[in-house]
Amino acid sequence: MAHDIVFFLAADDETAAATRLRGPGDAFESVTCHFIEPDSAIAEWDMYFEEPSAEAPPLEQIYAWRPWPEWVTAPLNDGVEVFALPQRLTRALANATSAELEELAGRWTTRLRSEDGDDKTDDDLLAVLQGVARLAASAVSTGGGLYSWSF
Repeated sequence: MAHDIVFFLAADDETAAATRLRGPGDAFESVTCHFIEPDSAIAEWDMYFEEPSAEAPPLEQIYAWRPWPEWVTAPLNDGVEVFALPQRLTRALANATSAELEELAGRWTTRLRSEDGDDKTDDDLLAVLQGVARLAASAVSTGGGLYSWSF
């Protein structure tokens, strides 16, 4: 489980990869959260928009989902990962309604609680999704990309 996760905008994969050592910092528009697995969260969000359901999917179904988020920089022993969110997910988040984000946040929260109990993130997951959706809208309008940095 990643301690710090930052979803951020970058012009391209090369720019996103350059954040690997220190994180995106203040130079990039971003949304921060804690104690989640960013790759499985990204896959779950993508699954929701492709196959909408209020029910939280089993973890095995999430792990089997394709496309899985792609690394922009391969992980090393330090645990830092930089992922590019799939373009279809970026577009879906950019166009998501408030109701869709609320439903997705509800099922995401349910799944995390069922897996992690009290050890789940303390973040407001709806606020995280709303922030990431705003980033996605900006990425779509500027032609940039949406990324995740985690440690």
